[in-house]
Amino acid sequence: MQIAKVLIEHPNANIGHTFDYAADHVNVEKGMRVQVEFGFQKLIGFVEEVLIIDDNKDDYQEKTGHGIKNILQVIDEEPLFNEELFLCAQYLSYITISPRISVFQAMLPTKLKPRSSHGKIKETAFVQLLSENEDSYKGKRKEALDCLRTQQRMERIAFNKQFPATLQQLVKDGYAEVVFEESKFLPIAKDTVEHLVLMPSQQKALDGVINSTQDVVLLHGATGSGKTEVYLHLAQKALDEKKQVLILVPEISLTPQMVQRVESRFGNQVAIYHSRLNHQEKYEQYQRVRRNEVSIVVGTRSAIFMPFENLGLIVLDEEHDSSYKQDSLPCYHTRDVAIWRGNYHGCKVVLGSATPSLETYARAHKGVYGLIELSERINGKSLPKCHLIDTKLALQSGDNSILVKRLREEIEKRLIKKQQVILLLNRRGYIPVVKCRDCGTVVMCKHCDIAMNYHKDENILICHTCGITQRLSETCEVCNSTHFTWWGYGTQRLEEECRKYFEKAKIYRMDTDTVSRKGSHEAILNAFEQDGDILVGTQMIAKGLDYPRVTLVGVLNADAMLARSDYRSVELTFDLIVQASGRSGRSDDVGEVMIQAFDVNHYAIKTACNHDYKRFFQEEMKYRHVGFYPPYSYMCSIVFMHKSLEVCSEEAREFFSQLMEYECLKLLGPSELLKKRDFGRVRILIKSANFDEMLKVIHHEYDKWLKERNKSSVSIDVNPLYLD
Repeated sequence: MQIAKVLIEHPNANIGHTFDYAADHVNVEKGMRVQVEFGFQKLIGFVEEVLIIDDNKDDYQEKTGHGIKNILQVIDEEPLFNEELFLCAQYLSYITISPRISVFQAMLPTKLKPRSSHGKIKETAFVQLLSENEDSYKGKRKEALDCLRTQQRMERIAFNKQFPATLQQLVKDGYAEVVFEESKFLPIAKDTVEHLVLMPSQQKALDGVINSTQDVVLLHGATGSGKTEVYLHLAQKALDEKKQVLILVPEISLTPQMVQRVESRFGNQVAIYHSRLNHQEKYEQYQRVRRNEVSIVVGTRSAIFMPFENLGLIVLDEEHDSSYKQDSLPCYHTRDVAIWRGNYHGCKVVLGSATPSLETYARAHKGVYGLIELSERINGKSLPKCHLIDTKLALQSGDNSILVKRLREEIEKRLIKKQQVILLLNRRGYIPVVKCRDCGTVVMCKHCDIAMNYHKDENILICHTCGITQRLSETCEVCNSTHFTWWGYGTQRLEEECRKYFEKAKIYRMDTDTVSRKGSHEAILNAFEQDGDILVGTQMIAKGLDYPRVTLVGVLNADAMLARSDYRSVELTFDLIVQASGRSGRSDDVGEVMIQAFDVNHYAIKTACNHDYKRFFQEEMKYRHVGFYPPYSYMCSIVFMHKSLEVCSEEAREFFSQLMEYECLKLLGPSELLKKRDFGRVRILIKSANFDEMLKVIHHEYDKWLKERNKSSVSIDVNPLYLD
């Protein structure tokens, strides 16, 4: 008897173990999707293993005490995963404490996910010749049949357009048939250019990566130091060895520029994979890799799971970026998967950044990773000059504009010279807080404990946590006052301010609100590059952009993130300022950066202004050591969620008491978090110097907790990026 062990995709529960189904009557293999009967439902499952046993159905029922159902349908003709990705899924399931089915769902494009409502694969219809027999046709029918005899087959759309009202008769008379085939991506031929000759510093870095004895190498290069060109030369070396290459970028906004660079060198060998592709496009790109039709993939986080067979290089550009961490189940970090896959294939993993994460740099500093430095910009170009503007002093002198007078004057100089300006403000919307002037009530989201953000373009209030929208009431809900005050500002208001001061300038805004449509990233960036004067945006414009005419970058409210109750807030502030500063002065013109902040004496602001990563690293590591935060510890956040705060509080306290028995753990909590989407939330925070011990304990206690059928839902995040 053949038994398939199936992981079930259940709409309301993540089930971590397999269920047995009889598979004698079907051709099924490990890694295929199947439809099965689960209770009274027909659900989709994923075959994790196929076993041959000596028992028949009756023997099986006698031994197990229950019957066994048949697989209803096998969905796939061949397995979706190779052995490597199966092992990778097991690894991820363990280190993220996630059900394996959730990992498989994260790995696959939507049309292949093991879900009950799996997507239909797009097909193309072809008309093909069925018989060469003589015919008595005349006119259009004869032309159509003669054309088919010459070409053998044509796309149905093209055939009907050229020979209207003929297909039905040809099929009826047995001369032709219509067949359907899975639609495939048809690459357009692209011209390629030769590799650029590397500068001595780049060549030294390239040789350092190649000759490093470590499999993981940190390429710590200043902004504009030519890291991308080093990546491309490493990619060429891998291709010369008949191997595949994966180049990852953190943001979709960076994808167009990286794609352009890679395609200009390698043409049609390149596949693109990111979240703005539609389901069919993702599927087609995934299949190109699976069929070994391409050698290089450029993509964002999800591209790490592409089905490579022979990887020779993995690159994580801007490796410090938080976009590499998935914030939903399974909460994996792309860097961990990259290192695992690099180890499996025996290939180099290159982590590139001007501001490496403290964990990465600490490992490189200790020699766990290789460390290659690119400290200077290419062609001897100097790093931009940074100037600090004390916002407190500006306000005291009566300058209460969003753009202080000094920054406005510098922008005006660039506009006169036909140079470009980038203004970074890491808060979207128009006004972040709307408050009643009489009673002090802040307009809050009804579903989350967070202030509603006013968006002037749409004249609505939006919760940036749950996304709910509402109209701004003319009166206060508490005291019926009509007097409101506005606190803070976002990118919409900054754009409005720029249009007021620089009426003739061509101004573009790039944030989540302006890039929601497919292709909007490329459209905005192309427009700015061709004729733009000022680009206003959030953190998505702070990384990777390379425009020679940008000679001034303004960073507004630069110290805002320091107020966050998060152990990474200082690191995030430093990263953002340095990355944004790096967009300035990438041509022969000297670049400048104006940093507006209330706390200009904070070490994150000062070291960022001086482009001094090592000094920042030394200062920040002192605080991490005192607080026993990464990289001095490993962490895990366990959040209990329920409509009733009392319910999740009680269950969190019970779980906390169980964890207190383990001396290897340092515990914080349980602490109440802000309400989110109508759910009360209570968190337990775990720290440990031993990663394996921490995982072992949490797995053991969480498995026990699941068996007790508690009421709360639980979110587990190992080594979380954010705590607030």
